[in-house]
Order: sequence, then structure tokens, then C-alpha cells
Amino acid sequence: MNWADEMILEYQEGKRGLKNLKNRLNYEDPKNREDMKQINSMIGDMDFVIEWLETGRQPGMRRGVDKRSTYQIKYLENMDLIPDISEQLNEERKPLYLSDSQKRILLNIFSSFSLRERQCYILYTAQGLSMAEIAEELGLKKRTVQQYIERARKKVKERMS
Repeated sequence: MNWADEMILEYQEGKRGLKNLKNRLNYEDPKNREDMKQINSMIGDMDFVIEWLETGRQPGMRRGVDKRSTYQIKYLENMDLIPDISEQLNEERKPLYLSDSQKRILLNIFSSFSLRERQCYILYTAQGLSMAEIAEELGLKKRTVQQYIERARKKVKERMS
């Protein structure tokens, strides 16, 4: 028996206690009507939690939270994520400007990345860190960083074609 099974039993016991309390109340008494409404609400909440614990999914949801990329979908609203590299460019070159359409393309690409892919890709591509330096900074293995960068590059190619 794990912690979820124990919680299910506790909630079922609490629900039985609420039903017993509800059955003892006289519905004709106006004071008891408000109590009964509250108890019914509590019983409904307990049913909700019990179902969630038993199934592992939020009741009434078509797609459970265990589906891939639920937590990866991010909307990047500002461009602070992209580092300013204008100082690194030679003064002879034109200043770096992005049009609105280029910004939208970048946001589209970055929003397709997971958090780790985005971190590794930006640190490697924009800031010029080596994979070993990125691995040390993020507490990952070098091969893991390489895989994140490869996945990010693949997504960039897919989005650009």
C-alpha cells in the first residue's frame, strides 16, 4: 500500500463520516439546510479527490497532466531571453536589428524548445560556451548537453523549412 492508497482510504472514511452526519440532520430545520449544503459540497469535493487519486488524472479532463509537453508549452512574450551580442560585433558591421517577422520566427522556434533545450542552445550558440562548460554550469553530463543541442538544431531546421 502506497501513500495514495492510504489517502484514498482516509478520504473514503471522511466521506462516510460526512454522509452519516448528513443523515442525522433534519432537512426541515432551516439551520440544518445550510449545514447540509456545506456537507454536500464537501462530499462532492471528496469524490473529486478520490477519483483523482484512483485514476491519476484530474476528473473531467480529456487530456491528463501526464501527457508529453504539457509543461513544455511556453509563450515567450519578451525578447529578454535572447542575449544582446551587439558589443561582440565589430564596429565596422551594421548594427544588429530584428524585424517583427524575424522576432516572431525566433519566438516560434524558442517556444518549440523544452526549457533545457533552450538553455543549452542559447548558451552554446549565442554565448559561445563549450558543451563541457554548459554541462558544468547546468549540472548535466556533456553528452546530455550535446543531445539537447542536437534536438534544438533539428527543431530549428524543421521550423525554417
